[in-house]
Amino acid sequence: MAKKREYGAIHPGIKWGPFTMRIPGVHIGWTPSQLFQGGLLLLATSGSVTPLVMQYFDVLFEVAWTLGLIFLFFVVAQTIFFGDVYAAGAITPALPITLAFVATLTPGVEVIHALTALYIMCALIFLFFGATGLGLKFNQLVPNVLKAGIIMGGAIAAFRTELDRLPTMPFTLVTAWAITLFLLYSLPFKQLSSTKLKIFVAGNAMLVGLVFATGVGLLTGELSFSLTWGFFIPPIAETFSTLSIWSIGVPSWGVFLSVLPLAILIYILAFSDLLIGDTLMKGADQIRKDEKIDVNATRSHYALAARNFLQVITVGPMLWMHGPIWVGVQVFIIERYKQGRKIMDTIFAGPMNFYILAIPLGFLLPVISIITPLFPVALSVALLLTGFACAYVAMSMVEDQTTGGMILIIGMVTAFLGAAWGLGVGLVLYILLIGLTGKKEEKRKMEADKEIS
Repeated sequence: MAKKREYGAIHPGIKWGPFTMRIPGVHIGWTPSQLFQGGLLLLATSGSVTPLVMQYFDVLFEVAWTLGLIFLFFVVAQTIFFGDVYAAGAITPALPITLAFVATLTPGVEVIHALTALYIMCALIFLFFGATGLGLKFNQLVPNVLKAGIIMGGAIAAFRTELDRLPTMPFTLVTAWAITLFLLYSLPFKQLSSTKLKIFVAGNAMLVGLVFATGVGLLTGELSFSLTWGFFIPPIAETFSTLSIWSIGVPSWGVFLSVLPLAILIYILAFSDLLIGDTLMKGADQIRKDEKIDVNATRSHYALAARNFLQVITVGPMLWMHGPIWVGVQVFIIERYKQGRKIMDTIFAGPMNFYILAIPLGFLLPVISIITPLFPVALSVALLLTGFACAYVAMSMVEDQTTGGMILIIGMVTAFLGAAWGLGVGLVLYILLIGLTGKKEEKRKMEADKEIS
């Protein structure tokens, strides 16, 4: 039985430093209906980069899969060990840009060194801005048009990747794209009555899209399954010797400098995710008076620094970085949370129940053999949704024709030439086309919006 909290208080747990550990079954109750579907969805989505890890890291499936399971452990750790309120995820908008970066490198040690340096740089940036509290000031210093251009770069890189992938399985991918986009963004669908069926399929849009795409893939022969029984035994020694910083060595200073622009870009994207999460939590906190949702940006920065640093020093980096929030899952969890304490006792019960079964499922060969053929579809849907969301966020930040053109140019340069070029071209365009007075005008607009609100 989960430990009860006083009305209107922060949910109890075990304090350690700036964090609070909450033990499943002791501090957080179980929700059986969420365990299986959440575990499968997280496993399929996280595992979807396994083929890319095999390609760019030059490793076998078993090593790539083991790396993914370690990644999942640190995702789950955000809720259980670090006690942060968000449903953890990866910084997905950065994945297409990261893929464009590693595509210029030689697969194997060169890629692993570059991503090791990237993880360490990002961890240090999170730690610095968490300790100093300068994250908000830094975010305010970056012009909106530059942020929008970076976000647009993620959209363009994502769409470019998926259009290249489309000829490999056209019927399956188009089905997955169409159904997922329809359930998430279709105006006619949103206007339908809010029945239980609509709420379920909307809350599990990606899962529903994968199910229908699987059927189409089987009918067209684009997908095939071969069931295997038994348990997955992780090759820990091989994974450690192939990927760990203790085995392949510390990257050179030149490598650290080469990834610095990408690390800055990733931090900007991660801070944007924190702002989204903060907005979602404030909406939930206004409805649920029985629990005080403890949003703490400093703790979130520390948790992200720890997750990324521990990932890289234990076994090695991944292709995507540990991020504060999986927005799609967070929205689904908050909608359930708003329904009351009987549905979800605490905000921490959502991500814990939705995530925790993914790791045990990842050791079952039948589950692995079923979801492995779906990796390209799951990754494609994740990148498509990332691109779609990044595109409309970036376009919503267009203020006039000048900023619209700048956003597109910065996005194109970032997607095709990399983070350093994107940041450099963006700053030059900002100075030439808007001027240093533009930041003052931007600040004036923000203050005016605050007064109105």
